[in-house]
Amino acid sequence: MKVLFIGGTGVISSACSQLAVERGIDLYMLNRGQTKRPAPAAAKVLHGDIRSKDSVNRILDKMTFDVVVDWVAFTLAHIETDFELFRRRTKQYIFISSASAYQKPPASLPITESTPLSNPFWKYSQDKIACEQLLMRLFDRDGFPVTIVRPSHTYDRTTLPMDGGYTVLNRMRLGKKVIVHGDGSSLWPLTHHRDFAKGFVPLLGSNRAIGEAFHITSDEFLSWNRIFEIVAAAAGTKPRIVHVSSDCIASFDPQWGAGLLGDKAHSVIFDNTKIKSIVPDYAATISFADGAKEIISWFDSNPSHQVVNEETDRMIDKIITACECLATT
Repeated sequence: MKVLFIGGTGVISSACSQLAVERGIDLYMLNRGQTKRPAPAAAKVLHGDIRSKDSVNRILDKMTFDVVVDWVAFTLAHIETDFELFRRRTKQYIFISSASAYQKPPASLPITESTPLSNPFWKYSQDKIACEQLLMRLFDRDGFPVTIVRPSHTYDRTTLPMDGGYTVLNRMRLGKKVIVHGDGSSLWPLTHHRDFAKGFVPLLGSNRAIGEAFHITSDEFLSWNRIFEIVAAAAGTKPRIVHVSSDCIASFDPQWGAGLLGDKAHSVIFDNTKIKSIVPDYAATISFADGAKEIISWFDSNPSHQVVNEETDRMIDKIITACECLATT
């Protein structure tokens, strides 16, 4: 099977690239070569920028693929470009959407693929919804062979799960207070990228997946309080948690707030029955406790990535100070 990944070296896609070549897929990767994650040795790398349609046309020339996966499409313009580039070049086109596109707040749990797509809080999710809608129109109108995949919060060893990343980890190790949104009790799945890959790669070339949407997540659901505790324990410390409402965080930092109100502030539980109907042996087996140990080990072994964002650090202090002042008045 001949497959083209547009991107393929990101947090989620890098594990899928590795597993694809391990399973004998003839993998091509179109990217700009600007990544800290190298492509698998067996992959054929095409250096190019998907945002330049004419240059990609020249690079691909007369090449065709069984599957094309775009890991870096976020807007309608990106989808329109892909349609022109690949409508005659592939038997399956996979769009990487987002589980944040599901109704927020969710009217019921668990979330299935038939849960409505509606997110009034976050433009990122709204753009993904618009892309899905356009692709399904192209499927209905032109037979464009689309499959939609909606990852939830998927991580690798280089990524911490909380907003602020290493800055928050550094604060915990220094004994400084850290912010957890709401009361910290909302439930959240964290999916290791190697687990995600086990559900994703079997979709490549699957006729049953054409015209369908799937989410692929872990079945482990943790409160945000517990997530912070697990990270802190892996780092050899304990978190000093301050709970702040998502609305209050948004008033100080609209971008941070949008990601909370449009996603993380709500408990989400996913039903993975549909992906398991295509991939019967799919199971996420890496607990976040084990994943957190990988993350801390990676940061501790890579001093160049132990970067504190001073602006984020000051913002956290500012929000905590304001919160504690309000609590005493």
